[in-house]
Amino acid sequence: MAWTWRFEKADGTETEPSVEQEEFSTQGDAESWVGEVWRELLDGGTDQVTLLEDGRKVYGPMVLHGPEAVSETGEGAGDSLNG
Repeated sequence: MAWTWRFEKADGTETEPSVEQEEFSTQGDAESWVGEVWRELLDGGTDQVTLLEDGRKVYGPMVLHGPEAVSETGEGAGDSLNG
């Protein structure tokens, strides 16, 4: 299994990330990584991310714009990435 992130603008269109994209062997590794680089992604023009497992959507989009933002999973960036 390969866990990856899709990087998107606010309107859902894909965008190139400002950091090197990686593949992960576990969901936890993928989530930890985005938790470490989300500010760089946001500064580089990514507004939201979607987690994929072997190309299948697991959850998202998860908005990177602060604690008031809420994704489909009900988590805000501040809840899941700043904590």
